[in-house]
Amino acid sequence: MALASCQSSSLQHVTIETELGNIVVEIDSAAAPLTATNFLRYVDGNFYQGGSFYRTVRMDNQPDNDIRIEVIQGGANSDRDEDSFEPILLERTSLTGISHRDGVISMARGGPDSATHSFFICIGDQLSLDYGGMRNPDGQGFAAFGRVIEGMDIVREIQSGADTSQTLDSPILIGNITRM
Repeated sequence: MALASCQSSSLQHVTIETELGNIVVEIDSAAAPLTATNFLRYVDGNFYQGGSFYRTVRMDNQPDNDIRIEVIQGGANSDRDEDSFEPILLERTSLTGISHRDGVISMARGGPDSATHSFFICIGDQLSLDYGGMRNPDGQGFAAFGRVIEGMDIVREIQSGADTSQTLDSPILIGNITRM
């Protein structure tokens, strides 16, 4: 019984409120404590209020990529960028054990140890985003830290939006992200 209560306390649930409907995400602070803590401090600080899902990556809109992925990307309200926290260390999937499978949420980054508030959700399995994957030349992958447990239909609807070079023509507003 002690193990079960320990496990459940390490799984936080958040609701991503969008204009298309809600997405419920389970955050795994036991497997990915640095990344989960980072994401939740942005949640608790209401940084995502007024943010958006602004990027869609589909098989048909990445002509220059040999290794293609399918994700949607969102982030905090750009008015809050100057208040952003320092970037966090990259928690590699080789350490967390959370692979980039359908519905997994992960932090976006430019290089290792550069993630702040932007995140993405996988549509389908995207193992090239794991440690050792070849999507990024550095092979370090991205920091996965949870998974969608409700609302993948909303994720897919966002992904199907019209785009110009992967930028959604009409970004999907995030009302807020809150803990449940």
